[in-house]
Amino acid sequence: MAIGPTLETRRLLLRPPVQEDFDGWAAMMADEESSRFIGGVVDRNAAWRGMAAMAGSWALKGFAMFSLIEKESGEWLGRVGPWQPEGWPGTEVGWGLLKSACGKGYATEASVRVIDWAFEELGWEDVIHCIDPRNAPSIALAERLGSRNRGPGKLPAPWQDAEIEIWGQSREQWRRSRERLYASPSASSA
Repeated sequence: MAIGPTLETRRLLLRPPVQEDFDGWAAMMADEESSRFIGGVVDRNAAWRGMAAMAGSWALKGFAMFSLIEKESGEWLGRVGPWQPEGWPGTEVGWGLLKSACGKGYATEASVRVIDWAFEELGWEDVIHCIDPRNAPSIALAERLGSRNRGPGKLPAPWQDAEIEIWGQSREQWRRSRERLYASPSASSA
């Protein structure tokens, strides 16, 4: 049973994680490429604790990352959503997808819906993305969403040594970014 809303896009369902998502979550965290910029490879036990922390954040804070489900197949594709644990540098919308789901526009499609939700339902005034400067696909996604590089940032322990840049935009900047994003011819395939 998921605690929280289910959001929809043209191709996706976004809902809080449930136990049935665990195999996909564990596979993502076991894959070096998929997990490289979201904490690195971990075993199934640590992956379960990570998923449980995300589910627990829904109960404690009323938000966390959503499980990303492809409507047509029902396949778990990754996680996308709001994230702000203790000590985090801001109100983040982040993403992490299975390698097989990358390059298909799922992260863009889901992030647009989640950023809308964070501003409309959570009342956020600002959205950030904490991105390793070597993570070119995430930088490209942040740029596509209209975020700008605000410079180096610092994460709390145990990630205090991670090199990150803070990308972000205000609610007002998002309104302009969203208009531009959906005015482009490729928006329907995002």
